[in-house]
Amino acid sequence: MEKLISLKKSVIPACDVPTIEKLQELVIATRKVEGIGGYKVGLELVIRFGLEEVVKKIRDHSQLPIIYDHQKGGTDIPELGAKFAKAVKSAGADAVILFPFGGAETEKEWINACRGEGLVVLVGGHMTQKKFLTSEGGFIADMSPEQIYTIAAKNGITNFVVPGNKVEFVLKYRQILEGLLVEGNFVLFAPGFIGQGGDISETGKAAGERWHAIVGGAIYNALGMDGMKEAAMKVTSQIQIR
Repeated sequence: MEKLISLKKSVIPACDVPTIEKLQELVIATRKVEGIGGYKVGLELVIRFGLEEVVKKIRDHSQLPIIYDHQKGGTDIPELGAKFAKAVKSAGADAVILFPFGGAETEKEWINACRGEGLVVLVGGHMTQKKFLTSEGGFIADMSPEQIYTIAAKNGITNFVVPGNKVEFVLKYRQILEGLLVEGNFVLFAPGFIGQGGDISETGKAAGERWHAIVGGAIYNALGMDGMKEAAMKVTSQIQIR
């Protein structure tokens, strides 16, 4: 099992903030909170400032793992996987999130390229928004997430992103992965809490012994650094971090 975070359970702040200054305040405020497992960065900071600069600013204050969420990586042609992986690795991130909606060949190639560069790969197949699956009025076939997770598991992936605000699907995908990898041999990462309606305690019951909650606005929207630290402590108190 590829182990990104030493804790069995933790909270990962999603750093969806508009400025480098706000990013640094968030990291400084939360870095010593027990139960914080790493940081996730995405489009808002990276488009404006570049992944290398964002990673550098986090590293100035913390050595916790940095996860790059390409939103949504793994959907383009297979050949771009190697270029993506090299760019992310050179910027200094530790892990990437892929949502490979571009098909099985793309999924396999992007996974192999990222792992070949020494990146820990987190694969997602089901997002948190409403009307995602075709049965809900969305565009993604109901069977697609299960296929994505299965292909990932068969290609060496042990870290998976599931929709934390859809508890019934968290349980479903956990059971599928237990059939493929055996319980205890994989880790779930789940966004979708607070603002998107997910309940950390309820999701934790479905997710099992190894899982990490990805939490954004509930932490970074708090007033000032003291407020962000208090918010982080409140969130981490909702899971058994040991």
